[in-house]
Amino acid sequence: MTNEAPTSHLYMHGFHVSPESRSRLLSQKPAILWFTGLSGAGKSAIADRVETRLHASGTLTYILDGDSVRLGLCKNLGFSVADRHENVRRVAEVAKLMADAGLVVLVCLISPFRGDRELAKTIAGNHIFAEIHVHASLAAVEARDPKGLYRLARRGAIQHFPGIDSPYEKPTAPDVFIDTCSRSINEGADIVLNWLEQP
Repeated sequence: MTNEAPTSHLYMHGFHVSPESRSRLLSQKPAILWFTGLSGAGKSAIADRVETRLHASGTLTYILDGDSVRLGLCKNLGFSVADRHENVRRVAEVAKLMADAGLVVLVCLISPFRGDRELAKTIAGNHIFAEIHVHASLAAVEARDPKGLYRLARRGAIQHFPGIDSPYEKPTAPDVFIDTCSRSINEGADIVLNWLEQP
């Protein structure tokens, strides 16, 4: 039995096709757009609108949505602090690989902890990374409650729910801020696309 780390004998192969080569081939600049906010704030709706418009313009994209990844990549994870951390780490690693392939990746995760979002940005490395805070008040998202999750959380049927019995740590200096109590989905998409188009 040894105390060596399981990665101590792993070595990266020097592949000839680089992320920069893929970017040139696709004639687009890869990026990771990380949408964070309370459940029901509008993350997926805005990301969907952004992707639709990018796709129409010929940009190759992919959305990593919280519910979708929990049905596959992260289906063995719960909603404890440790599991939320691992959920963000896995999704960030996949987003980085997709950005290496040249894509614009849109990530929609509550990702309630600042430290986890900072980790995601670190994992992104040299890729363009935007922390996009899709904000709505707790009263507003509870009123919307499109999936009925807040009602379940208030009854105690769901544990560790951000905004109810678990914290949501708002970004202190997001790259993009969208208040969906005062902005429409289209306006939110405009804000993201205007940020992405900046030189």
